[in-house]
Amino acid sequence: MAANAAALRGITKHYKNFTLGPVDLTVPAGSIVGLIGENGAGKTTLLKLLCGVNRADGGTAELLGGSPADAATRAKLGVVFEDAFFYESLNAAQVGRSMAGLFGARWRDEAFAAYLRRFGLDAGKKLKEYSRGMRLKLNLAAALAHSPELLVLDEATAGLDPVVRGELLDLFLEFIQDEGHSILMSSHITADLEQVADSIAYLHRGQLLFHENKDELLQEYGVLRCSEDALATLPADCLVYTKRGAFGCESLVKSRTAVQEFLPGVVCDAASLDDIMRFYSGRDTQ
Repeated sequence: MAANAAALRGITKHYKNFTLGPVDLTVPAGSIVGLIGENGAGKTTLLKLLCGVNRADGGTAELLGGSPADAATRAKLGVVFEDAFFYESLNAAQVGRSMAGLFGARWRDEAFAAYLRRFGLDAGKKLKEYSRGMRLKLNLAAALAHSPELLVLDEATAGLDPVVRGELLDLFLEFIQDEGHSILMSSHITADLEQVADSIAYLHRGQLLFHENKDELLQEYGVLRCSEDALATLPADCLVYTKRGAFGCESLVKSRTAVQEFLPGVVCDAASLDDIMRFYSGRDTQ
């Protein structure tokens, strides 16, 4: 088994008012990589390049030991994009028959039926009668029913209530128990990624700012509130961005360990993924 399910090296894509990359990103086999970033950061563009939906202007992409341009390689992908739904005139049973024709021997009717039951979806009901959340679950059932090796999910839990989201997160964890399975998922619901992701990749204005182990990221990054004088004692490379106000400074730091070393006794709270995005975005206003 390859060490990486996917690897992007120097990938670029140019539009009139936006440029993605160059981006280097790997998805280790048997892992969940969470992709975060603000609206317009390029997350969907990046996922579409990986899946072969769009062609890159530069760089290389390796996917499951092959190329995104190869149909046989793409058949080993399970893909869910936020706003890509099946025709409303179809029902779920018809979707299943259509997917069976598309994927051939890889398609498993019994698995698709099992996912429909698990998600509480009526196979005979027209999709125009489905809620947005139900359509997302149908897309996920279709993505899983052809035995994919890599799931690529673009906001796959958006619009779902916390109970259903929890069920899907459990399903994602089940999926990667076989180390031959991997997931690359983007989400604005960072709490979901904090629960299931092994690593976090942060895309900001078309640039990949970091790709780090999630546990280490949440362990080391912190939010420090202190005076200007205290802040000046920290190494410059420890600070991401500082907000200054009448009552002192609020800073995102890369190392809570360094804060304890240079400012013993000062409280430095653990940073959430939302905190990290908020401060990195704040640097643009400097």
